[in-house]
Amino acid sequence: MAINPMALMQLTSRFSIFNEQHPKVPMFLKAVSQDAVKVGSIIEIKVTSPDGDEYVTNIKVTPEDMETIRVIGSLKDTSM
Repeated sequence: MAINPMALMQLTSRFSIFNEQHPKVPMFLKAVSQDAVKVGSIIEIKVTSPDGDEYVTNIKVTPEDMETIRVIGSLKDTSM
């Protein structure tokens, strides 16, 4: 699978903007990735729309998920 370098640059830029607008999110993700996310952990995501509709899902972390998290973390280390 080839990665479009321009899309990767745009993604890096968007992450910077997101981090500036939502500084607590990267701090939260760093904290949970160091202490809480392990095989067997459950990650739950909840979204509440402006109309009050709620959407909730969760996953139980697998060894494959941990590898994906490791790969994503290594992308962050090399792109910033």
